[in-house]
Amino acid sequence: MNRVTRTLASGALGLGLVGAGSAEAEDITLRIASGHPPAVVYTGLIQSYFQTELIKRVAERTDHTISVVEGYSGSIVKVNEVFEGVRDGIVDIGGFCFCFEPSNLPLHAFQTMLPFGPADSIDSLRVAQAVYDKVPYLTDVFEEQYNQKLLARITDASYNLGTKLEWDDVSDLKDVKIAGAGLNLNWLKWAGPVPVQFSLPEAYTGLTTGVYDGAIMFPSAWVNLKLYEPAPVYTLIEFGTITWHGLTINTDTWNRLPPEVQEILVEVARDYEEQVGINNRARYEKDVQTLRGLEGVTVNEISPAVRQSWAESLADWPAQHAAELDAQGLPASEVLNLALDAAEAIGHKWPVRYVIPQ
Repeated sequence: MNRVTRTLASGALGLGLVGAGSAEAEDITLRIASGHPPAVVYTGLIQSYFQTELIKRVAERTDHTISVVEGYSGSIVKVNEVFEGVRDGIVDIGGFCFCFEPSNLPLHAFQTMLPFGPADSIDSLRVAQAVYDKVPYLTDVFEEQYNQKLLARITDASYNLGTKLEWDDVSDLKDVKIAGAGLNLNWLKWAGPVPVQFSLPEAYTGLTTGVYDGAIMFPSAWVNLKLYEPAPVYTLIEFGTITWHGLTINTDTWNRLPPEVQEILVEVARDYEEQVGINNRARYEKDVQTLRGLEGVTVNEISPAVRQSWAESLADWPAQHAAELDAQGLPASEVLNLALDAAEAIGHKWPVRYVIPQ
């Protein structure tokens, strides 16, 4: 049997199709990208798990083969360009944070609207899965409006606060420049720090040059990107784990894949979704212990009273933000109430039980 080679990415790099529509075995080339480097857990697992399993399973179970062109660390699209890059066919599959799409995906960062949620990565993923199951809009909007298909929802580890200075109370951070991404900037401005927008690839430079004096971030990034060097104080406040990244595939690419490859792709993406949660859960304490063992680095545990005070400062924000999104025709209040209930169903106790009118 002759092998037909098909290159599925198109757009800026000008690649096209050979042998489209053939029933013969095909060598399928996929351009997979993320603006984040593989040192960030979810990107590393796209490289080491998702693409590896996809290549292996397609080879084992079909006559086709998969080849991958890697575009990590922003080498093809930057962190705030991945969504559009997938939509426009510049890349076939992309991993990105919904935080960089506040206009296109204003509701998909819904767990960020409920700070101090579940700290465990799998718990956060289960909450997200439960909400997505009950609100089809969250999945359908990708295909209906943005020429892509959602393959996986991606969770992080629990967010804490890394800073240059030590602090004991929220008042110590008043007017201190703290970086965040998208909606989690609201965790700051309502509590007193000065919020500054950032992205992980620029974090080391931003901290070193004084663009900001700290950042909301999970411990794996503080370790892997060596953010402890310019900001050696890491405070465990546990804002919660947020499932607000996604892995998507261009719709045109999807439609050109053989059905048996589509089936395997969906299967691998679901497994990848779980693997990110499992990996983040397993390494959270390990990364905290790594920070504790580094010379010159201080790891502080905030008192429950300070955490409670911070949560109370944010008590009214979720309902206010939900009302703004509801006014845009989005089911925000429904989504937040579902998320609150789903978290409580797995045993989470909110320091402040947000009330979202419907």
